[in-house]
Amino acid sequence: MTRLAVCGGTYSNPYALRAFAADAAAHGADRLFCLGDFGAYGAEPEAIWPLLSEYAVECVAGNYEVAIGSRQTDCGCGYTDDADNAFAQIAYDYTFAHTSEAFAAWMRTLPVERRETVEGVDLHLVHGSPQAVNDFWWESLDDDEHRARVDVSGADVVCCTHSGLPWIRRVTRSDGGETLVVNVGVLGRPANDGTRRVRYALVDLVDGGAQAQVVALDYDWQAQAASIRAAGLPESFAEAVETGWWTSCLEILPPAERSRGRFQLYRSVLDRLAGAPEPVTTAERPVVPLFGSALFPARLWVYTNFDCNLACSYCSVGSSPRASPRRLGLERFRALVDDAVAEGFTELYVTGGEPFLEADLVEMLLYATEHLTTVCLTNGMLYRGTRLRQLHRLAGRPGLTLQTSLDGSEAAHDAHRGRGSWARALAGVDVARDLDLPVRVGMTETTESAGQGEPLRDLLAGHGVDAGQVAVRPLVARGNSTSGMLVDDAATVPELTATADGWYWHPAGADRATSPDLVLGGPEVSMGEARRRVVERFLRLRQRDGSLPTIYQCAV
Repeated sequence: MTRLAVCGGTYSNPYALRAFAADAAAHGADRLFCLGDFGAYGAEPEAIWPLLSEYAVECVAGNYEVAIGSRQTDCGCGYTDDADNAFAQIAYDYTFAHTSEAFAAWMRTLPVERRETVEGVDLHLVHGSPQAVNDFWWESLDDDEHRARVDVSGADVVCCTHSGLPWIRRVTRSDGGETLVVNVGVLGRPANDGTRRVRYALVDLVDGGAQAQVVALDYDWQAQAASIRAAGLPESFAEAVETGWWTSCLEILPPAERSRGRFQLYRSVLDRLAGAPEPVTTAERPVVPLFGSALFPARLWVYTNFDCNLACSYCSVGSSPRASPRRLGLERFRALVDDAVAEGFTELYVTGGEPFLEADLVEMLLYATEHLTTVCLTNGMLYRGTRLRQLHRLAGRPGLTLQTSLDGSEAAHDAHRGRGSWARALAGVDVARDLDLPVRVGMTETTESAGQGEPLRDLLAGHGVDAGQVAVRPLVARGNSTSGMLVDDAATVPELTATADGWYWHPAGADRATSPDLVLGGPEVSMGEARRRVVERFLRLRQRDGSLPTIYQCAV
């Protein structure tokens, strides 16, 4: 058996390169390889060359070596975004200025690929891919794109780097053969996973077969970060080393890979999408997470049930007295609250159906308000008997608000929600206020209620509801309604929603029967994964046309 230790992208990080050599020896590696990009991000490019020689590392030229060796003014990294290119240019200019002519001359002697047979295995070593030196070979590429790359090679094993994120996959070629593809990652910075460790690969070749593993490598990251700062390079370069999250050259990442990191957008992009009037200051981190921004609020919606005492003609999830209850249950609800806290949600919106048909609702709200600011959406019509006695347990409860629907005038409201429902909902507002519970009111604007927002605010002021706690929202074309505002993943800002049967993009359409296009996954999917899927889908849609989705708020 022959064991190969293969690294990529040293990125002027001599501390990681030394650790790689020592770790490879400890793992019994017979040969060491580096697939290029000796410079970038780090501050000590000239320290790399003697280490490559000392440890007898066999090398392939990456785009950096091609560019510096031929004295080009650009790294040729293959970025397409202006912000990515700006950071790449800073890194390249520094590396170019601090690379000796002798090192550059040596780079010119390196091949852009290596091909040899080892232990009966056809081995192909490249920087980007067999297609191009600066090709980003992402794990998330579809099967045809993977196949196109291995078809160019035809080798049994292809090792690559450039993208910076390690992965291993067996790909079937068009000729029926199979290629083991090993993206070895890079030594220069972590793999955008929140750990400070960098990655390389061990490839075992024996009797015509191959196996590979990605190795997580500890090294002196403190020294690397200090070196970057001492050189005056961007703080984001050092921060990535210290935190394990990429804070520059981010836009190149495809949605699947980017959704797994902490940051998804350049701050300038978010500001542009959101219409911010002022440019950001240079002191601010250049990248931001999508989650927690106006484009993906840290607001979790939970449907406790889907049965309802009303059958509103425009219910966006098709609730009614005849609807399947699909009850969430107290245990599942509490688990969702715990997960929400762990995942960084700051608000919880509890809705239905009519939540007060759920026998354990008060227990749910008591638990929720111990952990999160909570709003419960209710039609306010069931505050009597046992439910009223239970409601008294919530009197003056900190962190709890009740939101009731009143669609303008009594006639306009009752036309869609049923005769007498307006009067009973307004009485429910008074009950909640008597219990010292804050009340919000949402008005769905229909043909009948158009223009009735201000009169409703005036009316509610006399019932202790501030005008700022009354929201007028458009009708939604979902569920029972065939007309109204379009709410879908392409046009609407996401608000992660949990129900008994899974996860949804938005609460206005959290029904598998009438809104299958908004489904993110079933109940077996974790909250963290559901949140990641929202981010990935958002980024895919944004890449399509760069447009800003509409913020449709179901609550005040």
